[in-house]
Amino acid sequence: MTRIEWDSDLEELCKSKAEELRLLGYDHVEASEVWSCVSAKYAKNGKPELHQVVSDILSLKPNQFMNFLMLNAYKGDSF
Repeated sequence: MTRIEWDSDLEELCKSKAEELRLLGYDHVEASEVWSCVSAKYAKNGKPELHQVVSDILSLKPNQFMNFLMLNAYKGDSF
């Protein structure tokens, strides 16, 4: 699988997760925010295998996502 295919597939997965969160009532969720949340834990160790990234995206809970956004708001980080 090429890097472009890998990125494209992950982008679609993040869009799907963002749509799921919107259906749960989180109206302004974007795919880029989902990716930022999931990829934040890869900053120290680098990107893991594709199956792990997919699992992390699919298993992202609304509570985890909101905690990530809240911490970034306190830090003053923006997307």
